[in-house]
Amino acid sequence: MADLFCISQKVKRSPIIGKTSPRETPMPTSRTLVFNKPYGVLPCFTDPAGRPTLADFVTVPGVYAAGRLDQDSEGLMVLTSDGALAHYITDPRHHLPKVYLAQVERVPDEAVLTRLRQGVLLKGIRTRPAEVRVLPEEPAFPDRAVPIRFRKSVPTAWLRITLREGMNRQVRRMTAAVGHPTVRLIRIAIGPVALGDLEPGHWREMTSREIKHIYAAK
Repeated sequence: MADLFCISQKVKRSPIIGKTSPRETPMPTSRTLVFNKPYGVLPCFTDPAGRPTLADFVTVPGVYAAGRLDQDSEGLMVLTSDGALAHYITDPRHHLPKVYLAQVERVPDEAVLTRLRQGVLLKGIRTRPAEVRVLPEEPAFPDRAVPIRFRKSVPTAWLRITLREGMNRQVRRMTAAVGHPTVRLIRIAIGPVALGDLEPGHWREMTSREIKHIYAAK
């Protein structure tokens, strides 16, 4: 139910702060943040059950999540008070690329990678073509607060997956459908905006250049 609660929260514009005289016309203001969401944090600012939310890390007023990142996933989120920008990021018609690193059980062969690239049937709906490749070595991410399930008899591999759509829990469902369940998932980019070396639980202001490039990305 809490996930549904998160979905119900709408992007709003932040109020104008401060007072103006009757002759002054206030200029609209907005703020957009890049946030590295830790594992176990809900992608919204409130939760009736009292679980960790964005509010435990971000106190900037008036910003809301532009899109989701599940509680058990990590990485890049965009938080903004600019409703038009949030709509552009989340509207699937714009095919804005979103890049994930997925740690999966067992090492997929080329046939599996081809299936992921061409699209996988999920409840009768085929996913759009995706860019998928195996990373040659494990990426250097901080350990997760809650360790992944580990089995000595089951090796893991890291995949770099680029999607241009946003079905619910899509990466996890895709890898599970081809026999390689995801055990850790980190989003590292949305369009031209990259997570970089931003630490989990930290945020930074998005630059005007990055915002401009979001609208130009294809």
